[in-house]
Amino acid sequence: MRRIGVVVLLALLPLLAACGATSSGAVTAPATGIQNKGSDTMVNLALAWAEAYGRIRPELQVAVTGGGSGTGIAALINGTVDMANASRQIKDEEVSAAQANGIEPVEHVVAGDAIAVVVHPSNPVDGLTIAQLSDIFAGAITNWRQVGGEDRPIVLLSRESNSGTHVYFLEEVVRQGDADDRTLFSPDTLLMPSSEGISAEVRRNPNAIGYDGLGYVTPDQKVLGVARAGGEPYVPPTVETVKDESYPIARGLYIYTAGEPGGAVREYLDWILGAEGQAIVLALGFVPLQ
Repeated sequence: MRRIGVVVLLALLPLLAACGATSSGAVTAPATGIQNKGSDTMVNLALAWAEAYGRIRPELQVAVTGGGSGTGIAALINGTVDMANASRQIKDEEVSAAQANGIEPVEHVVAGDAIAVVVHPSNPVDGLTIAQLSDIFAGAITNWRQVGGEDRPIVLLSRESNSGTHVYFLEEVVRQGDADDRTLFSPDTLLMPSSEGISAEVRRNPNAIGYDGLGYVTPDQKVLGVARAGGEPYVPPTVETVKDESYPIARGLYIYTAGEPGGAVREYLDWILGAEGQAIVLALGFVPLQ
């Protein structure tokens, strides 16, 4: 579906050479730079934004670190970042914790995304309903033949609990959008530390099923169509089906700031939301706002 690996590697070589990178993937920047931390779903996008913006404002480097949406929001609450990337909306308790520290989080929607459900290319199943996905990831359905596949055990793959993608999938798919539902992922679920980890396991294991942001899907995975309910069409995750709201597992991607941003942070956000920043969103397989 995309050529993200090569594109991002080539695009980031000048940035990494100029700024340096830690073993965890963090890009270092001078004290006068912008600190940007959070969502692993967004980290390649954030790095690409930073590299492109560096060509416009070379004197103002943007330091990008992943770690998960929860990690980024925690850093915002603690006052250690200028911008927190999140693939989920901030929770009420996180807002309260920020306010207790004198910080008022402000939400900025910067892109759209679909959560794609992926399996091994040899899997004959082409589509699942939200209810079937809920039963699969909760452990009620454990064999592929129960959903029209072969007589094989289902191997469940999920992001770790600090991931915004994990939280969104739990709330909107496993719990089917019911705020009172307390269903959890099956204890047999393998928690993967990264989107790349899910991709690698799906490619290797013909029994596996996982989920990932649209920008991380590669051609050597099979993407399933998803139906809102039985009898409704199975819709693939694409830029078009996110925009027309026909794909049922779609979400926004967010940047949170401590209050309304000003100065360099405001200028950078305006650039992200403008034509050049949104062109990068599309190039990396996500959904631009315009």
